Amino acid sequence: MNPSQILISVLAFCSFAMAATPLTARADSPKNPKRTIVQDRPPEPQREFRGVWVATVANIDWPSKPGLSTSDQQSELIAILDHAVRLHLNAVIIQVRPACDALYESKIEPWSEYLTGQQGKPPSPYYDPLEFAVAEAHRRGLELHAWFNPYRARHSDGHTLAGSHVSRTHPDLVRAYGHSLWLDPGSEAVQDYTVSVIMDVVKRYDIDGVHIDDYFYPYKEVDANKHVIPFPDDATWQAYLQSGGNLSREDWRRENVNTLIERLYREIKRDKSWVKFGISPFGIWRPGYPAQIKGFDAFDQLYADSRKWIQSGWCDYLSPQLYWPIKQPAQSYTSLLKWWVDQNAHGRHIWPGNYTSRVGDGSKNSWSRDEIVQQVESTRSQNGATGNVHFSMKPLLQNRAGVTDALIAGPYDQPALVPASPWLKDHTSNRPKFDVDVDDTTGKSTLTWSPGGKQRPWLWVLQIQKSSKWTTLILPGDQKTLSLTPASPEKPPEAFALSAVNRTGERSQPVVITP
Repeated sequence: MNPSQILISVLAFCSFAMAATPLTARADSPKNPKRTIVQDRPPEPQREFRGVWVATVANIDWPSKPGLSTSDQQSELIAILDHAVRLHLNAVIIQVRPACDALYESKIEPWSEYLTGQQGKPPSPYYDPLEFAVAEAHRRGLELHAWFNPYRARHSDGHTLAGSHVSRTHPDLVRAYGHSLWLDPGSEAVQDYTVSVIMDVVKRYDIDGVHIDDYFYPYKEVDANKHVIPFPDDATWQAYLQSGGNLSREDWRRENVNTLIERLYREIKRDKSWVKFGISPFGIWRPGYPAQIKGFDAFDQLYADSRKWIQSGWCDYLSPQLYWPIKQPAQSYTSLLKWWVDQNAHGRHIWPGNYTSRVGDGSKNSWSRDEIVQQVESTRSQNGATGNVHFSMKPLLQNRAGVTDALIAGPYDQPALVPASPWLKDHTSNRPKFDVDVDDTTGKSTLTWSPGGKQRPWLWVLQIQKSSKWTTLILPGDQKTLSLTPASPEKPPEAFALSAVNRTGERSQPVVITP
């Protein structure tokens, strides 16, 4: 069974019950007199971002351990993608650069040790994991966002760095801090280097998004006496002062990060305007925003002015990591979500991150599955928030404490389209060419279609009306046919509607046919 058939078997009989649309203004089809084309639109399909982080650092999610064979790595990744389809997710965010390494073929940085157990060693037999992931995700109608750490150069001690690692090739850009290595955000050469790495992936791979998380300047390290160890950026700070700079050191650090964020957004859009740029900062901008919020100050500690990024429109979506329960007033999920929505001056997407890994994790602070379900429902009820991202894939694969079952039975019982991004440029989706042939004996319907223009759609939305209710299927753009056999030949579908969706999520007018 090929991936398209897998998708069909998973989705073909989803029950997306909505109010029936009257079938009026009919016109006989010149090609098939037994078929009529209906001018009315069926109900709008559901729109909601449903993403999941697939972490590769320390083999959190994938691969399950370093050194797996190529076939085992690919099988694990396919299982992740198939599970995402089963759960009616529509996007996977895969970590492709954990620490100045690469889970893809790169001439800039070495192969990640999380693949083979040895940094710089390619998979054998050879394959390109990112190329494979993109192809398999798209075959299933899933968006693939490539997740980068912009500054971390080594996650921790314990492995040998390859000769092509930046700490070997450009040691002047790297700073030792605690047990890790970091690029110095105050260096213009570091900014150039980071941008070159990310844009190399944007140019060479058909990804749907670029994603960066909450690691900017590193979380503070402390010595044996619990005193904070200063980040070693004296050289770049002194160079800034000597150049005439007059910002405080803290503001200078924040401006270094701001400059990278703005530049990444601008350069991604210059090369591929439809590729989304997303950021998942720490969930609290600053304590006191809103008033009852207490906790870690990412603005002061990580030098991350994430409010400025969303207010300036420097990202297409923001996924603040709201990793607290709803009923925890000092870090309230719902209060923080509303605050972030209120900062969204440019109408970008707000898709909060959820700490799904806390469900059934065995800790004293473990959550029930209901917490995650309620958080998804709370997001839906907050005007201006249109989806969620789950950290991470492992608890969903394990169905930990029944969380996967609860999501499928509850908020994710039906498929959904990613919300459109109308500020991004893409070719307009043309109405497709669509035909339906029904076998009068068996009631089997054979549906065939093709693009209405030169551009291949990203997705197809197929809606089927039966017993005055509509079912929605979301199919990959390279699919061109589907066969449906009803349980009873006397009760075939009453109508079919097909529309095309482009890379920015905008949908064409549907073609609606009644046999």
